[in-house]
Amino acid sequence: MNALLRNRFAGALAALLTAVAPASAQDVAPYRTPPPPIPQILDAQQTPWTSIAPGGTTMVLVGRPGLPDIAELAEPELRLAGTRINPRTNGPSRSTFGRSLTFQDLESGARREVALPADARVSSWQWSPDATHLAFTNTVADGVELWVADARTADARRLLGPELNATLGSPYEWAPDGRSLLLKRVTPGRGGPPAAPAVPAGPVVQENVGGAAPVRTYQDLLTNAFDEALFDYYFTSQLVRVPASGGAPTPVGEPGIISGFTPSPNGEYLLVTRIKRPYSYLAPMFAFGTETFITDAGGRRVHTVIDRSEVTMSPIGRDMVNPGPRSVSWRADVPATLVWVEAVDGGDARAEAAVRDRVLMLDAPFHGSPQTLIDLPQRAASIRWGRPDLALVQSRWSTDARTHTYIVNPSRPGEPRLLWDLSSEDRYNDPGQPVAKLNDRGFPVLRFSPDGQHIYLSGAGASTRGDYPFLDMLNLATGNTERLWQAEDPHYEVIVAVLDDEARRYVTQREAITDPPNLYLHDRTRGAARALTDFPDPAPQLAGVQRQLITYPRADGVTLSATLFTPPGYDAERDGPLPMLVWAYPREFRDADAAGQVQDSPNRFSRPGGSSHLFLLTQGYAILDGPAMPIIGEGEEEPNDTYVEQLVSSAQAAVDKVVQMGVADRDRIGVGGHSYGAFMTANLLAHSDLFRAGIARSGAYNRTLTPFGFQAEPRSYWEATSVYHAMSPFNYANRINEPILLIHGEADNNSGTFPIQSERMYQALKGHGATVRYVVLPHESHGYAARESVMHTLAEMVDWMDRHVKNAPARTAGR
Repeated sequence: MNALLRNRFAGALAALLTAVAPASAQDVAPYRTPPPPIPQILDAQQTPWTSIAPGGTTMVLVGRPGLPDIAELAEPELRLAGTRINPRTNGPSRSTFGRSLTFQDLESGARREVALPADARVSSWQWSPDATHLAFTNTVADGVELWVADARTADARRLLGPELNATLGSPYEWAPDGRSLLLKRVTPGRGGPPAAPAVPAGPVVQENVGGAAPVRTYQDLLTNAFDEALFDYYFTSQLVRVPASGGAPTPVGEPGIISGFTPSPNGEYLLVTRIKRPYSYLAPMFAFGTETFITDAGGRRVHTVIDRSEVTMSPIGRDMVNPGPRSVSWRADVPATLVWVEAVDGGDARAEAAVRDRVLMLDAPFHGSPQTLIDLPQRAASIRWGRPDLALVQSRWSTDARTHTYIVNPSRPGEPRLLWDLSSEDRYNDPGQPVAKLNDRGFPVLRFSPDGQHIYLSGAGASTRGDYPFLDMLNLATGNTERLWQAEDPHYEVIVAVLDDEARRYVTQREAITDPPNLYLHDRTRGAARALTDFPDPAPQLAGVQRQLITYPRADGVTLSATLFTPPGYDAERDGPLPMLVWAYPREFRDADAAGQVQDSPNRFSRPGGSSHLFLLTQGYAILDGPAMPIIGEGEEEPNDTYVEQLVSSAQAAVDKVVQMGVADRDRIGVGGHSYGAFMTANLLAHSDLFRAGIARSGAYNRTLTPFGFQAEPRSYWEATSVYHAMSPFNYANRINEPILLIHGEADNNSGTFPIQSERMYQALKGHGATVRYVVLPHESHGYAARESVMHTLAEMVDWMDRHVKNAPARTAGR
């Protein structure tokens, strides 16, 4: 080959390699910072978390840190069996920690700050049953510690060094008498972690012989024998008991992969669930072999509830469950009674059956046959225990979106009384949820009136005017209610805790458009409520933001609603239309009337945090937040059968409304969303010309990559092939002629939103010459946590909207 040909060949080869090469170091852009005042708002002091102690005399304020930096997310991480852990700490790798603890008396307001170690990282706080102590974990460089603080003195002491196993579920529980704590401890003497094999022993082989095993798409799964060894090493723990006053831990039972443990209310037994082999490479640990059993206080097994020695996938479809016992728990109001649910119809919701689920009870010492509490024509949803003669059982049937609530007498089971038969989608007629209290053993039970004839209900108070939360008293004999309290304009106020059986004293969280959320103590015999906290506005730069709840009709007559935000000082008549961002998330419904119900309050305090789209208010944009995008399927029709048509119709109605109001310019509206909202965004750009640009974060765009269902879609790809194709904006990438910004966390672990979804969508759009930008955030999951990532995301969003919406040239007519 002569020199000229060699040079030409080398040039062509270099060009080819450049075209097909993956992103190189020079493609990695530095983190960006959004314009002021967004960084100042993000870095402001965070409002503390609060927790009211049982008995209602004390609460704790947990100081919140700012956003973690990217270095924290870049710490070592193992992704095993559907979980993510930090191998250095034997705990979760992506936690949000408190930095301080302060006790406050509700009556006097006196505060006592707990002296914590420097750089404390507090989580998993729990009150003792008598409310005198608060247990919490502290994560240090090499593990997770257990601490207990005295609520009266604020003195804190460490009960166990960095030996807690916090990889799975709660790492500890208070004993019902409050004198000791049960906890999962890293197995003593386990040695170092398994070493990765230098040379593979052979291929990984999976086989299925005949049995159908459909499973939704999951991430972070086990992939080989080494992963299995790591899973065994990090997740195996020893259950131990530690005195609350301090002392050496005492082993309870044998080591194992303990996914849950709960002492009986009398403290004499333990309900334990353990993961065991076989494992699966197709599903998270919930599909693995498992056993649920009861031990005595010393750890000796006395009864086995579940012993499943095979991989069992969760059935696909509405109201489908696995046969056998499930939802195993203790009855909260008696010393030691086991409760569980079994499917009478075999778990197959498609089979004809008068009885779907049966709730069973078995008293200690767990001999003989269980007793039936109630037979249900729907799937069991929850049980609210009250006293030996009264409990509430709720069931649900998702297929027709109905719920039943029954009053049952556990002392005379089999004679239930139907209290409510309601639509689970109907917010306007929702009676609320029963108010609970913790009994002297720390278990939640119904709060009864002093005469024992009433319970209390707390609800959202949804109406055509918006949400006005309430507190009601329910007569158990008649089913009639008496309203004790309801939020009033100009406040949005919600019940946090009822403090006594007369419901005379209760705590609410109150806010208004201009007032940040704070806790208030009410006393119905004293009149005006008293503020317990005085948390300041975390973003005073947005103090003048205007918030308006609006309603408007869709073409088919369904009433839709949204929250309209405009910047401080904006006046539509004086200032004219603004550039706008519409940010939404579709939802499926079985009832058109319920789909049209208002789902917000006109009195909420709104300040953005994290990577919120509301930050664009600081840049002169109007925001249409949460416009209803209902996808309705009634009768035999599934909602998604007409997904695209309904989606576009809802968006058209929203655009028409804000243009008619004079708030938005039809030619300067962008659309965006996160996750299923990103999916919506791509579909709206593909199937309409309503928007100038789109922002799609952490979405899925090709439904064939989620072939066994997604969101509320119960059918598989092979059962509804045309629906899957019609709903996939990937299939219509050639029709997207508006600019679209794709953002995705590199470590997204959400089911269905693998990063490959955005990667392939970007390639399809680029291949058709679209204006598209694709941003991959290192170390980020489905939501974005690190300060650098959040700042960069907001900078990208502001820049995209400025370029393609606010400052875009007038566009030409139609496609």
